[in-house]
Amino acid sequence: MSEKIMHVGDADFDSAVLQSSEPVLVDFWAEWCGPCKMIAPALDELAETYAGKARIAKVNVDHNRATAMKYHVRSIPMLLLFKDGQIQDTQIGAVGKAQLSQMIDKAL
Repeated sequence: MSEKIMHVGDADFDSAVLQSSEPVLVDFWAEWCGPCKMIAPALDELAETYAGKARIAKVNVDHNRATAMKYHVRSIPMLLLFKDGQIQDTQIGAVGKAQLSQMIDKAL
């Protein structure tokens, strides 16, 4: 796993994501979720590719229920792209790196 990926939770979501000066792609995931594991390598690569321009964050929905509920996470993986504290784009389900890259590019 890339050390460039932030792990955020209920306590630090606002400061790490909403107040970030860079766009943040947030992956809502869980340990038991197969599709979440499938997209993890793509997220690692994106964290490297976009270092300094955008950030990748992961929120474990089992440990951070308040944040998951706030953003109406009903199925995972669910990816939300935040820019300036606002949701810019949403993707539900496992998708390829190219699609995630397009989401980030639109926010840059």
